[in-house]
Amino acid sequence: MQFSENWLRTFVNPPLDSAALAHLLTMAGLEVEETRPVAPPFSGVVVARIVEAEKHPDADKLKLCKVDIGAGALLQIVCGAPNAAAGMKVPCAKVGARLPGDFAIEAAKLRGVESFGMLCSARELGLSDEHAGLLALPEDAPIGADLRAYLDLDDTRFEIKLTPNRADCLSLTGIAREVAALAGAPFTPAPLTLISPTTDARRAIVLDAPRACPRYCGRVIGGVNAKAPTPGWMKERLRRSGIRSIHALVDITNYVMLELGQPLHAFDNARLSGAIHVRLPRPGEELLLLNEQTVKPAPDTLLIADEARALALAGIMGGEESGVTLETTEIFLESAFFAPEAVAGRARAHGFSSDASHRYERGVDFQLQRPAIERATQLILDICGGVAGPVEEARSDADLPQRGEVRLRPARARQVLGIELDDGVLRGLLERVYLQVRDLVVELRVTPPAFRFDIEIEEDLIEEIARLHGYDNIPAPAPRAGLSMLAVPESARTDWEVRHRLAGRGFQEVVNFAFVDEAWERDFCANAQPVRLANPIASQMSVMRSSLVPGLIANLASNRKRQQNRVRVFESGRCFVRRADGENGAGEVPGFAQPRRLAALAAGPALPEQWGEAARPVDFYDLKGDLEALFAPRPLAFAPVAAPALHPGRAAAVFLDGRRIGVIGEIHPLWVQRHELGGAPIVFEVDLEAALAAVRPANGEISRMPAALRDLALVVPVSVSAEQALGALRAAAPEVVREISLFDVYQGRGVAPGHKSLAFRISMQDTQRTLEDAEVDAVISGLLLHVERAVGGRLRV
Repeated sequence: MQFSENWLRTFVNPPLDSAALAHLLTMAGLEVEETRPVAPPFSGVVVARIVEAEKHPDADKLKLCKVDIGAGALLQIVCGAPNAAAGMKVPCAKVGARLPGDFAIEAAKLRGVESFGMLCSARELGLSDEHAGLLALPEDAPIGADLRAYLDLDDTRFEIKLTPNRADCLSLTGIAREVAALAGAPFTPAPLTLISPTTDARRAIVLDAPRACPRYCGRVIGGVNAKAPTPGWMKERLRRSGIRSIHALVDITNYVMLELGQPLHAFDNARLSGAIHVRLPRPGEELLLLNEQTVKPAPDTLLIADEARALALAGIMGGEESGVTLETTEIFLESAFFAPEAVAGRARAHGFSSDASHRYERGVDFQLQRPAIERATQLILDICGGVAGPVEEARSDADLPQRGEVRLRPARARQVLGIELDDGVLRGLLERVYLQVRDLVVELRVTPPAFRFDIEIEEDLIEEIARLHGYDNIPAPAPRAGLSMLAVPESARTDWEVRHRLAGRGFQEVVNFAFVDEAWERDFCANAQPVRLANPIASQMSVMRSSLVPGLIANLASNRKRQQNRVRVFESGRCFVRRADGENGAGEVPGFAQPRRLAALAAGPALPEQWGEAARPVDFYDLKGDLEALFAPRPLAFAPVAAPALHPGRAAAVFLDGRRIGVIGEIHPLWVQRHELGGAPIVFEVDLEAALAAVRPANGEISRMPAALRDLALVVPVSVSAEQALGALRAAAPEVVREISLFDVYQGRGVAPGHKSLAFRISMQDTQRTLEDAEVDAVISGLLLHVERAVGGRLRV
């Protein structure tokens, strides 16, 4: 909500500057998002009247003006504004004045004619972007008056962000009440005069839906002049509150809404037929609104209607066919209370919102309708003239909100707040915000006023006490408690350790939304039934992710567009997949699983640009090495796999202790082209829980004996992977074998077709003695025999 500080100070004027006032409101829960002056600094500008406006003798587009600034002698000023005319009152910057941008006004010659000042447009004064001509001032503007003082430009526009529970502060009166209570300053409410009817004109009101509208006031005002100009002070207060001036009748209803918090609506009484009905829509009923949108109200949408047709969406927006125009001479003024649940969500269902619905949804004072209609009537009669009929009121007392007593235990309040406030102080704080308090010795009974919809339980009252006492005045002592170190099991890693291991390998961590585009799930995960969001924040974020890989690809695409060639990123987080009933783990929502995953992506050069090594693109084995380093010392196994996001033949499933924990591979060329990724990136995605498990460290004796090394070149069928052969050797290795590693793969001359040669280096060592050749040969023979049986391998000769 926006408002003028000077307008607020007509209700309450605490001895605080703008910054202190903003801090006071923010600390009381009315967050001030922004304060800005309504006009930039300028000086030396006064109200002037153009006495003469003649054509410049040497320029077609310039005028030679004689200007009265109230100093006796007329000033000669050359002006280029097309609307400059004799008798017009305009801003005049005198010689020596300074305009926005520190622009100094000096005496000058324009086309040989001396000019002693400058007549100003609104843009030249920084008041608006309008520059088609001079800023026209009202006829009653006093000549010679300082323009800043006359237009009240030494003002600050406040913009506050209210929480939904503080609808009572959606008006200047509500904010002023808060400031008065917080600063201890006197509160002066808006002037209110009860208007005695001077005509018998009236219109009956029928509440057909009293639960949705338990109170409705209406008044006929005839003989109004809708063409009467809106006073400048009103237009300016509306403008500084973010509301555009339309014409006097509409401006007055908007003004009273801002001033008191009660939305109003004016109907053209001549366009109404019979009694006013507050009812639900009839089948097939449609309504053309003031925003030129035709709507078909839902069955639970409340309408204002007459005997012939629907007139308005109750509490939301009026209808075009019954709205006031500049030709209107008689109005029916509405001031009603609509229950919040009867208005909430109805405007959004039609794709728009309004100031009225914003207030009714949160709750409007149900005792404000008569004061508001009297205030609006007074302003209409003062500005537009006319005669007022009696106020007609339809009311259902049983359906009006009830304000019951709320129990407050002073001891409980002191315990929650952690400060000592005696019962008298507590009572005084609550009474400052118009809460009625009954003292029952052991507890207080508090009744909230009609404008407070947020006081229902004891905690609401404790919050009020904290606000009014001042959060700044509540001490924040450091917590004191006995602490003990928690045991950290050596058989498990922390998330922090896993993330820092990847960071140590040159990856950067990213955090992506768990909400993704449905197309991502279809393309990268072949997921035809993703977990859908009931109310997505954007159309491209309508489902929950079942994989982290699409988010990493989006990160890569974004970096590619910014000329970042080498990208190494990783993410850990939850994914969301459907699961059959009965398969859920502890704490999971039935029908859904939320596994934690870890994914990484590498693209571009394998190494940063340097002189020591030739540049080469990252490949499968680079990322495979990073993955193996992450899980070390636990060995991983890999097997070919088909995955929708990965290149056929360049993807593998990842196994740990015989259990599949993820995939690794190159992104499919189709997605590389579609997302303009350049070279194909390499990705892996594994279960985070598997990465968090660790091998418990075990001590062992370090051998001081020399190691025996042997190389074995095995010929195996090409269908046998190096992993299979290595597994067969390790399965048969006795205790003296310390390490078996693959160091060469060969196919070609000397090796039979359909076969390949795998060369392994075997390191053997005993802790007590040097191994003899016979023992080493026996080990090698045993390994050869086992690998021949297991995978059909034989020694290459």
